Amino acid sequence: MTGLNPNSAYVAQIGSFAADGNGHVTVGLEDILNLNTGKPASLVSISGGTYTVQSNGHGSMTLNAADGSSLQLSIMLQSNSAGMLIETDLDATGNGTFNLQTAGDFSNASLGHAYVFDVAGVSFSATSAAPIAIIGQTVLNGSGTVSGGVMDTNDGNAPGPSGATAISPGTYSLDTNGNGTSYGRGVMSFSGRTFAFYVVDATHLKLLEEDALGGDQGDAVQQASSMTQNSQFTGSFVYLIGGAVSVRGSQGPVVRVARFTADGNGGLGAISLDDNNDGGYTHISQGGNISAASYSVDADNLGSSRGTFTFKDSGSGTFSAVFYMISGTQAVVLETSKGIIGNGPMYAQTGGPFTLSGSAGTYVTRWTGEQLGYQTAVPFEETFLGHYALSNSNSSNISGVIDYVELGVSSKVTYSNVGLGGTLMINKDGSANNHYQFAIGGSAATTVNFQAYFANPNTLFMICSDSTRTSAGIISPQQ
Repeated sequence: MTGLNPNSAYVAQIGSFAADGNGHVTVGLEDILNLNTGKPASLVSISGGTYTVQSNGHGSMTLNAADGSSLQLSIMLQSNSAGMLIETDLDATGNGTFNLQTAGDFSNASLGHAYVFDVAGVSFSATSAAPIAIIGQTVLNGSGTVSGGVMDTNDGNAPGPSGATAISPGTYSLDTNGNGTSYGRGVMSFSGRTFAFYVVDATHLKLLEEDALGGDQGDAVQQASSMTQNSQFTGSFVYLIGGAVSVRGSQGPVVRVARFTADGNGGLGAISLDDNNDGGYTHISQGGNISAASYSVDADNLGSSRGTFTFKDSGSGTFSAVFYMISGTQAVVLETSKGIIGNGPMYAQTGGPFTLSGSAGTYVTRWTGEQLGYQTAVPFEETFLGHYALSNSNSSNISGVIDYVELGVSSKVTYSNVGLGGTLMINKDGSANNHYQFAIGGSAATTVNFQAYFANPNTLFMICSDSTRTSAGIISPQQ
């Protein structure tokens, strides 16, 4: 999980805990990075804890550390093996995911694969801290060596995006003191960066950078296929730049979601993009306003499944990004547009046309971002975690509950089990932007408007389109 504390300092944590099925956390381990302290990341033992889960998958968890501190969480189960979480102890706007581990994969040999990774956080220079996002492909040989790969970095302390950069050889190893076999923890180093990692299974690692360059957190996912030419990149795709940060103008936060089609020959079409830059919302649809819309699979780094795309809007300027394919339907994206730093997921858009009847079901949603001073005149961080049922009616078709945390300069507030209503309105065939409105009840009742894009009939990426907040999130089905 990752977030900001009340002083707007970057905080990130990755770890492992054991749940006994009866409401008790028995043991665990976590790496904690809090850049507010100016200290390196710390490794903390979890001595125990408690949790509750309701029939709808909504619950809470307390993790007690051996040093006497504790971490309070709200959780939403997506299935018996995965869920979303947010921090509720008011120490930070921590939010993230958790996954069931496969202990049989806790070995160096099990990690002998190529992985696509994406991390984001804060970069340090001699004079300043700035946002950073990194994506790439790294190759592990199964014997403790990082044997190759390529990566792209967008660092606010650098003149601009790095472009494709070869990963210098490095090492990886699960801990040999028992933390590796018990919790799947290890350390990976390459290209001057050092990451702690926890093994979910052989296909999935959680990463936390722990070195003097700053700090960032994210995931590495086993690459399932290789893309070597433009003809292999075809169809419709949607991507989300969530929690992106603008380093131009007001230094305000930026979130972005978009959809396009790739023709297999280097051309892009059917572009639709929604952007919220520090409360300034913009929608772009393809017409005569769009030019130079193209993509290219990287022929200089064959085997990496790296590509780039770009297009120009006559009103908003040039949009560009680099991506690495995990499979034919999943990728990670790094924003390289001028002045923007951020990354996020990209999925092939499948299953359309999209309808209310085809989307009815139960969902978990999580969004996070910045409240821009609508009520307090002071911007502050906030994060939300909800569970709801979506009906196939045309109005008031959302019904559920939500937990959320707001960290203001003069006040820190958490709300639990608040009523959640609202409406999803699908636009035409649903392939472009759709209006998702959430009505949050309780003592701080408010309505939040989103523009959402279907990746498939059940999963959506979304950004807030209100001028009062800049937030991004995901909606996933509950199994």
